Amino acid sequence: MRSSKVCPVVTDHTSNHERIRQGEWAGGIADEQATVPVIRIGRRWVSTAWLVPLTIAALIVGVAIAQHLRQHEWMQEFIERYPGTSAPLGGIEPGLPAWLRWSHLFNIVFMMFIIRAGLQILADHPRLYLNSGSTPGTAWLRLRGPIPADRLDPADPARVWTAKDDSVSLPKWLGIPGVRHTIGLARWWHLTFDALWLLNGAVFYILLLATGQWRRIVPQSWDVLPNALSTMVQYLSLDFPANDGFVAYNALQLIAYFLTVFVFAPLAFLTGILQAPAIAARFGLGAGPANRQVARSVHFLVLVWMVFFIAIHTIMVFTTGLVGNLNHIVFGTDTESPWALVMYLIAMAVIVALWMLASPATLRYPRIVQRVGRFAIGWIKGLMEWVHPKAEYSERDISAYFWPNGTLPASSTYRELAAGYWSGYTLRVGGQVENPTEFSYADLLAMLKHEQITQHYCIQGWSGVAKWGGVRMADILDIVRPLPSARWVVFYSMADGSEPGAGRYYDCHKISHMRHPMALLAYEMNDAPLTETHGAPLRLRNEVELGFKQVKWIESIEFVDSFEHIGKGHGGYNEDHEYFGFRMPI
Repeated sequence: MRSSKVCPVVTDHTSNHERIRQGEWAGGIADEQATVPVIRIGRRWVSTAWLVPLTIAALIVGVAIAQHLRQHEWMQEFIERYPGTSAPLGGIEPGLPAWLRWSHLFNIVFMMFIIRAGLQILADHPRLYLNSGSTPGTAWLRLRGPIPADRLDPADPARVWTAKDDSVSLPKWLGIPGVRHTIGLARWWHLTFDALWLLNGAVFYILLLATGQWRRIVPQSWDVLPNALSTMVQYLSLDFPANDGFVAYNALQLIAYFLTVFVFAPLAFLTGILQAPAIAARFGLGAGPANRQVARSVHFLVLVWMVFFIAIHTIMVFTTGLVGNLNHIVFGTDTESPWALVMYLIAMAVIVALWMLASPATLRYPRIVQRVGRFAIGWIKGLMEWVHPKAEYSERDISAYFWPNGTLPASSTYRELAAGYWSGYTLRVGGQVENPTEFSYADLLAMLKHEQITQHYCIQGWSGVAKWGGVRMADILDIVRPLPSARWVVFYSMADGSEPGAGRYYDCHKISHMRHPMALLAYEMNDAPLTETHGAPLRLRNEVELGFKQVKWIESIEFVDSFEHIGKGHGGYNEDHEYFGFRMPI
C-alpha cells in the first residue's frame, strides 16, 4: 500500500467546549437586523407593516357593512336558508377523539419550531424570487434593502457583494437562534421537527381516514360556499352563529380545516422537497415552473397561511366560549369544567418556556444541536444521497447572474499563480491511492473535457444554472486508483475559512459520488475560464449536494477512509465551524 498525504488541515478536537459568541461568529460578521418584509408592487416597494392599519380599517368597515346588511330582509332570509351550521354526521361520535387531541398538541409544538427556524433560514438569503437564477433586482419580497449597485461586478472579487453579505439576523425570540448566518443550526431545528411533523401527520391522516373523521372537515356539497358566506357575515356583524363545533363545524371552519389539512400541509412538504438539489438533479427541476425559487416562494406563503390560520383559530377559541372550547380540545367533552383552563395554562407555560429557551440553548450548545440533528435526520439525508444526478439544462436556462460566495484566497502564492494564468499551478492528488499524482494546469486542460449545464443550490437559499467545463472526477480516479479502504474524497481549498486562524477551507465527499459522470473538476464556467470570484483555477461540481460542498480554489485532493482526523472531524470546514451537516442533498 502506498499513501501520499496531502492534508493541509490541522486536527482540532476541541469541539466539546464550544459556544457561539456573536462578535466572533462566522468570522466576526457584523449584526445586520432584518427589516419588516417589503413586497414589490409594480416598481414600488411596500412595507407589510401597512397590513396592520389596513386590517384594522377593513375589520371596522366590514363590521359596519355586515351589521347594515343584517337589517335587510333579504339578508335575513339568506342567513335563514344558509345558517352556516352543519347537521351532525351519522356514524361519527361527537367530539374530538384522544388521538386527534394528542396530535393537535404535538402539532402546536412542532409547528412552533418549524416556523421559527424557517424564518431564520429565510433570513440567510432574505429575498424571494420566481426566476431560477435568483437575479438581483427581481425579488418580489425582501427583508433588507437593495444590493449596493457598485458591488455587483464579479470581476472585482475583493468588493463583490456575496450571499453571506446579504444575510440578516432576527430577534432571538423570533428566529432560532436569531444570530446572523446561523443557517446550519436553524436547518437542524427545521428539518428535525419537519420529520416529527411528518410522522405526526402520517399517523393523523391514517386515523383520520380509518375512523371516518375526515367527513368532519371535507365539504359534502357546494352548499358549503353560501353557508360560508353566511357565517362570515354573522361573525363580522358580531352576532356569532351557534358554536356547535363539538358536533359539526360551521361552513367557514370546514373550508379552513379542509384547506389546511388537504392543501397547505401537503404543499408544505412538496415545496420543501423541491428545494433539494438531489431531487432537482434527478428530475430536472432546476429551471422551469417548479424551480427552487418558486418552491421557496410558495413554501413561504404556506408559512403565512399557517400563521394566519393559527392566529384566527386561537382568536375564535377565545371569543366563542373559551372554557367550553378548551373542554372540547383538552378532555374531548362538551362540558364547562375549569380544569380544562388549568390544563391549558400549564401547557401554554411549558410551550412559552420552550419558546424562550430554544435560542439561548442553541447558542450555548451548538454542537449538541448538530449531533442530535444528525442522529434524527442524518439517515434521511443518507437515503437521498443515493439519487443519481442526470438533469441537464439548455443554454437559455443559464442564469444571468451567479451569486458569489466564500472567503477569497489571501496568500501571495495564489496571487502569483493567478498572475501567471495558472501556468505554475499543480493539483496534488494523494492519500489512500495506488498512484499519487500531480497534475499541472496544462495536464488538466489536455485531458478529455466534459461539459454540463446544471443547477447550483446554495444552502442559503439562492440558486443558479451555469455551464461547467472540466475534467470528470471519474477520470482522475482511473489515474490515481483509490485503495479499497478509501471511502471519502477530501478537497482542500487554497482559501482559509471565514474565521481568522481556523485554517483552510475543505470538504469531504463520498467516493461513490465521485464516480458519477457529472462529478466534475471545473476549470470553465459559461464557456470562459473560471474567474477568481467563482473559484479559479478549479472548483468541484457534485450535483447531489448543496453549494458549500462545491469547494472552490482547489489546491489538493486526498482519499481517506475516514474524515474524523481532519479538522474537528465533522466532514468539512463549515461542518466544523458553522455546524452544517456533511450529508447535504436537501
